[in-house]
Order: sequence, then C-alpha cells, then structure tokens
Amino acid sequence: MSYMKIYVHLVFSTKNRVPYLNTFDLRVKVWKHIKENASEKGIYLDMVNGYSDHCHCLISLGSGQNIEKLVQLLKGELSFWINKNQLTPEKFSWQDEYFAVSVSESKVDAVREYIKNQEKHHQKRSFADEYQEFIGKNNFI
Repeated sequence: MSYMKIYVHLVFSTKNRVPYLNTFDLRVKVWKHIKENASEKGIYLDMVNGYSDHCHCLISLGSGQNIEKLVQLLKGELSFWINKNQLTPEKFSWQDEYFAVSVSESKVDAVREYIKNQEKHHQKRSFADEYQEFIGKNNFI
C-alpha cells in the first residue's frame, strides 16, 4: 500500500474581487456546501473559510489528484450552486486565477488557524494586503 500526505493551501477570489459573499450567514452556507461537495467528489478538504471576496482551502491531495482539476471541480460546482440558488443579487463567478502552495506537515496547524480566523483577520486587513503578503511570502514575484 502506498502512503501519501500532500497538503495544499488554496486561495481563490471572486470575479473582480466583488464582495458577493457579504454576510456571515451566506459565507457559512457557502463554506458548508463546498465542504460537502468536496467530500462527495473524494476531495479531502481539511479546512475552508474566507471572507466576502475570497476563499481559503486546506486540501490534502489524494493519489491521482492534481491541483488544477480539484480547483476546477470546487470552483465550478460552487459557482453553479450559488447561481442556481440565487444566493447573490448578480450572477456569481470566481476569478480564473488562484494561488496554491504546498504546506509542510509542521505548518498544517498554523495554516488551519490562519484559515479559521479569516473573519477576525479581515477586520484589520484587506484581501488586497493579504494577496500582496501571500505573493511575497511564497516568492511568486
């Protein structure tokens, strides 16, 4: 039997960073749905949270899974579900781009905490600031 554990911190934002997910209750509903959908598709979504214009996921990749396909499955189905249920006043969609970085086993708990505290975190800083920090920290530029 093969064993693998590859954690990925995934971040994606709403199209043009429009704050579609602008209430706590809506976010709870959306995060619950993405977790259920991931489970149905055999995606191990360890943690999900975010704010009005973006989503953070901590995913453990399974054998035969790749990031691009997982992102497509998660974002595509979630957009469809939000629009089908008319959860936003306008047509909802995600940006095409996303961030995905590997997370070492020793940092998984810290990433969980970071994702868990998105509501509090974004009382003090914008997603634009978080975006710049994420880019810099992970040497994307």
